[in-house]
Amino acid sequence: MSTLTDSRPGALSRKNLVATLAGGYIPLIVATLVVFLPLLWMVLSSFKQPGEIVTTDLKILPQAPTLDNYHTAMTTVPFGQFFLNSVIVTTVGSAIKVSLAILTAYALVFVRFPFKNVVFVIILVALMVPAQVSILPNYILIAGLGGKNTLWGIILPGLGTAFGTFLLRQHFLTLPGSILEAAELDGAGHWRRLWRVVVPVSIPSIATVGLVTVVSEWNDYIWPLIITDRPESMTLPVGLTLLQNSESNGAGWGILMAGSVLVILPVLIIFAMLQRYIVAGLTQGSVTG
Repeated sequence: MSTLTDSRPGALSRKNLVATLAGGYIPLIVATLVVFLPLLWMVLSSFKQPGEIVTTDLKILPQAPTLDNYHTAMTTVPFGQFFLNSVIVTTVGSAIKVSLAILTAYALVFVRFPFKNVVFVIILVALMVPAQVSILPNYILIAGLGGKNTLWGIILPGLGTAFGTFLLRQHFLTLPGSILEAAELDGAGHWRRLWRVVVPVSIPSIATVGLVTVVSEWNDYIWPLIITDRPESMTLPVGLTLLQNSESNGAGWGILMAGSVLVILPVLIIFAMLQRYIVAGLTQGSVTG
């Protein structure tokens, strides 16, 4: 036994250090740089003069930092209207999607009704179907209802979330049945059990679904681009395309970078506020029984 113990390499041995670096830190550093460097370049370019971006003499840091690109981006197109539209679409759409996910997941776990498993299988199938498949039917339906160039036309087709329903269902399965049984003995119905018992103990998972939903709603591009063609109903990602069309020459790269920073900044702030819930929310439903 002592021979086997002595043959093991120490925690600070060269073999362990090489294995840790090769299998952990180096891939982590590479992945971080791949994600972070383009964002850093975008932020730095947003403060550069046009001649510092389109040039053969590469300059990483701006030589004369300026906020002119941000001013031009916000005045060339109605950026305020785009921002307001995105806030409305994201807030309303995310609130409804998360609420529907909570109600659907609760029903799949705690309510007895026929063909429950069939409904869950359909939700799993929806996870595997690309969203682009439904673009044409959705366009025909929303345009027929008069929803073109309206905010409700942007919100309505995406109100269901198969991912959120699946994640919350898996988490609800881990909740101890004794808690709900005690609430039922106290005379609590489904509605009271959901909002007084299930939701309070599921905040991390619900926050995770909310964060993913907010990010997807805020960054959604294809559907708002198809259903809107007027600036007064465009969201920020589509408005960025309008900005690109108006600044198509080489001098407009700094302006486009500034517009991109303005688009992603709110999402980064929300992510920073809720990121501590992500790991807890994703792992809460990983073990059942």
